[in-house]
Amino acid sequence: MRRIGRVLFRVPPPLILAVLHAVLILVGALAFKLPWSCTAPLSWSDALFTAASAVTVTGLAVVDTGAEFTLFGQFVLMVLIQLGGLGLMTFAVLVLAALRVPIGLAGHLYLREELNQSSLHQIMRLVNRIFQVVLVCELAGTALLSISFVPELGLGRGLWVALFHSVSAFNNAGFSTFSAGLVPFATDPVVNLVIPALFIVGGIGYVVLDDVARFRRWHAFSLHSKIMLLGTAALMAWGTITFAVLEWNNPLTLGQYDSAMSRLMISWFQGVTPRTAGFNTVDFAGLHDDTSLMIISLMLIGGGPTSTAGGIKVTTFVVMCLATVAFFQRRTQLNAFGRSIGLEEVLKVMALTAISVISVFVGVFLLSSTHDGHFLDVSFEVASAFGTVGLSRGFTGELSEFGRAIIIVIMFMGRVGPLTLGYFLATRSVPRVRFPEGRIHLG
Repeated sequence: MRRIGRVLFRVPPPLILAVLHAVLILVGALAFKLPWSCTAPLSWSDALFTAASAVTVTGLAVVDTGAEFTLFGQFVLMVLIQLGGLGLMTFAVLVLAALRVPIGLAGHLYLREELNQSSLHQIMRLVNRIFQVVLVCELAGTALLSISFVPELGLGRGLWVALFHSVSAFNNAGFSTFSAGLVPFATDPVVNLVIPALFIVGGIGYVVLDDVARFRRWHAFSLHSKIMLLGTAALMAWGTITFAVLEWNNPLTLGQYDSAMSRLMISWFQGVTPRTAGFNTVDFAGLHDDTSLMIISLMLIGGGPTSTAGGIKVTTFVVMCLATVAFFQRRTQLNAFGRSIGLEEVLKVMALTAISVISVFVGVFLLSSTHDGHFLDVSFEVASAFGTVGLSRGFTGELSEFGRAIIIVIMFMGRVGPLTLGYFLATRSVPRVRFPEGRIHLG
C-alpha cells in the first residue's frame, strides 16, 4: 500500500482527475446497462456515449432520455451530470484531500490561477461557497420550474421533471426528458427566464459569484470578475440580437410565431443557450447557415473558468482580443480596468486557443472523411462536443460507431483537456542556457 501511495503521490493531480472522469464514464455506462435503467436494453455504444455526454455535461443524445430511460435511469443520468458539472471545480480539492494526495507547488500554482485564490484555505472557502450556490440555485430552480411543469404533468412527475431540468440547466448539460426538448415551452415565460438564469449563473464561474457575494461593488471586484461580467453581457447581447435579426422571418424557426414578443423571447433563449447550455426551443436543423456559424463561434468561446461551462472560456477570448488590439497599437503591455496582464497569461491564451482550434479541425476532418453529412452539420457537431454544449443540427443520430468514438474523445478533451493543459502551463521551467535572440518574418 505504501508503494502504491508513493506512486500515486507522483502522479500529476490533473491526470488523476482525468482518470477519475474516465472511470466515472465507465461506471455510468455500466449503470445504464442495468435492466432497470432502461425500458429496452441499451447497446454498449449508446450507454457509453450517453455516460460520456453526461459526465462531460455536454448533452448530445443518441437515445430519447424521457422515453428510453426509466425513473432510475434518469436519476443515474442526473447524478452523472451533477458530478461532471462540479468535477473540475471541486475534485481538484476534495478528491485530492480525500486521497491525501499532496498537490505540490505546481498543483498549487494551477489551483491558485484557476480558482483565483492565494492560499489553500481560501480555496476550501471557495469550495464551500460552491456547494452553497449549487444547493440554493438548483432548489430554487426546481420550485420555479414546477410552476410550469406540475400543471402539465401532475405533482409527482412535474416535480421530478423540474428537478431534472434544474440540475441539467445549472450544470450547463442540456439534457431534457422531453422528446422535443423545450420546444413545447418555447413561449413559456417561466421556462424562458428560469432555465437561462440557471445556466448563466452556473456558467459564469464561482470566483465571480464569490466576488459579487463578498464585495457587491464594481470597483472592488477582481480583474477576472470584471472581464467575465462584461464579456458575458456582451456575448449574450450579441447572440440574442444576431439570432433575432438572422432568423426573424425564417418560417422554420422564428417566422412560425405571429407575436413579436414570442420571437424576442425565443431569440433571447437561443441567443444565450450556446454558452454551453445546450437547450433548444426551436429546431436547429432549420436554422440559416449564417446563424449556425454564429452559434458555432459562441459554442467555442463558452462560459467562464471554475464553472460548469466548457469552451475556451470568455476570459481567454477577451485576452486574445486585447492582445490583438495591443499589437496593432504597437503596445507591449496589456491593460484592462487599471490592471496589467502579463506575458505568461498571453502565452497561456495562445496555447489554449491553438490546441482548441487544432482539436476542432482534426475532429471535423475525421468526421467529414468518414461520414456523408453536410460540412456545416459536421462542424456544428464537433464545435458542440468540444464546447460541451449539446446543440445539434440533427447529425448526432447519423454518427457511425467510429463517429461516436470521435465525439466521445472530443467531449472528453473539451471537459478535461483544459485542466490538464493548465497544469503543465502552470509548471514553470527555467532554461539553463539563454540563447541569443533571433528574428523571424511573420504575417
